[in-house]
Amino acid sequence: MMLEETIKTIQRLNPEYRALARAKLDRLTKPIGSLGRLEELATHYAAISGEICPTLPKTMVFTLAADHGIAADGVSAYPSSVTAQMVHNFLSGGAAINVLARQVGSEVRIVDIGVASDFDHSPDLLMRKVGWGTKNFVNGPAMSRDEALQSVETGIELVHDAYGEGVRMVATGEMGIGNTTSSAAITAVMTRQPVSQVTGKGTGIDDAALARKVSLIERALHLNEPLPHDSLDVLAKVGGFEIGGLVGVILGGAACHMPVVLDGFISGAAALLAVGMVPACREYLIASHASGEPGHRVALDELGLHPLLDLELRLGEGTGACLAIGLIQSSLRLLTEMATFDEAGVDDAGHSQQEDA
Repeated sequence: MMLEETIKTIQRLNPEYRALARAKLDRLTKPIGSLGRLEELATHYAAISGEICPTLPKTMVFTLAADHGIAADGVSAYPSSVTAQMVHNFLSGGAAINVLARQVGSEVRIVDIGVASDFDHSPDLLMRKVGWGTKNFVNGPAMSRDEALQSVETGIELVHDAYGEGVRMVATGEMGIGNTTSSAAITAVMTRQPVSQVTGKGTGIDDAALARKVSLIERALHLNEPLPHDSLDVLAKVGGFEIGGLVGVILGGAACHMPVVLDGFISGAAALLAVGMVPACREYLIASHASGEPGHRVALDELGLHPLLDLELRLGEGTGACLAIGLIQSSLRLLTEMATFDEAGVDDAGHSQQEDA
């Protein structure tokens, strides 16, 4: 089975590459550590890729789209029809993810993994539909275990295909009305935190709708009893097809020794499931930002990830991840293009101390 084979190939990072990159950074024309977390990014990338002098990687943002049955219960400020409409917006290049991806030179791969609509053929849309939206998990599981597995393996396949095209860094994105509800349910299960502590207003619902959203999730967890030690079970019972696809993107990226740049809350929920399957894949993750959704911070804390940005973003699509890609590119340029003290003919601190002596 593809998932089992992928899990077997994911390895812990070799600390030697991080140490070699750190030694190189410390020889550059700057005080040691003065570039802060940009230096951490560079050494982290080196450890993941196994390259001390990496070129800027070809990057791809996977924006996976799917619908959720729970949306019928009014958990979003927008109707389910917006999922398909936004896919058309992505394809026309008019969405926020398109704008930010163009800025950092990243390709955006739009994938229909479970939208409850059909689309006309487009060369820019990958059709990988697992189903026409999930079922309403207030009434029973969102999907079957087989569908959950299919969604994860679809994500793995997407990454393997991208790797074959020369992609060496991937980022997670999504679109799906109702998916903050699924993500809150997943986060509550995987972190064992109260639903009320991990559930936010998503697209901007009012306080009454938020209270209803919390109540629906609590009812769903009581009914479905997802098992925290079994990520596929949690995905099947309260997840979404795009969330499963992102689990696969994370696992596939780790298996291919590629950095995986996480976006916001939905990506964080997917990461909880992926790390639940393979704890070692956590080392391949880069948290782009802390979402305005309260559950995202809980997920990041559980994962032990420190986000690069805190801009109160809550859009999804991969927008926060694109901003982080720009920082990663900056860190790699600093690592590979800055001069050393010897190359620049600049005295370093050790040289100055010797002269003073």
